[in-house]
Amino acid sequence: MASNKILVIDDTTVVRVKVREMLPPGNFEVLEAKDGLEGLNFIRQEKLSLIMLDFLLPKMSGWEVFQQIQAQPELRKIPLVLMSGRKEEVTEKIPEPFEYFEFLGKPFDQKQLIASIKLAMTKAKQPRPEAASVAAVAGTNGAVKLEAIAPNAEIAALNDKIVKMQAEIDGLKKQLTQVVTFIKQKIK
Repeated sequence: MASNKILVIDDTTVVRVKVREMLPPGNFEVLEAKDGLEGLNFIRQEKLSLIMLDFLLPKMSGWEVFQQIQAQPELRKIPLVLMSGRKEEVTEKIPEPFEYFEFLGKPFDQKQLIASIKLAMTKAKQPRPEAASVAAVAGTNGAVKLEAIAPNAEIAALNDKIVKMQAEIDGLKKQLTQVVTFIKQKIK
């Protein structure tokens, strides 16, 4: 039995087979998952040497699987290669530089695959700071604010995001009110 297990989570059979065929012969076993939920089950049940994760998946997205991995210290240690044909979808959720995992753009060739795996292995060994503790506190205007148990720069950035999101929510509420008013006028 193979001593190293590589999990390929991708909804496209061609990609899963391509990865299997591009890997040099050796003492590893390639496990395949066709959706995020199946992949997460493999991650929890198997002792993996590497995870190759597509970002867009059915049942549970690659983003959701990534978050589950990051939430558990023992899973964060597994080398990870995120795959996508559209890097902007990844960087929208996870800003560059990617410190602890590697990104592999689709389509890819064998040289790119092997290089990504090697980089993912290196990045996974880097020491990580402990997850910062953050306390959510209701502000005087009812908005949620984050209090500094984490570094101040991170808190400031997160608070800026909260303010922007609150403005978006307020805008959406206004639009919804306008749509409801318009519909009521049309019904009369």
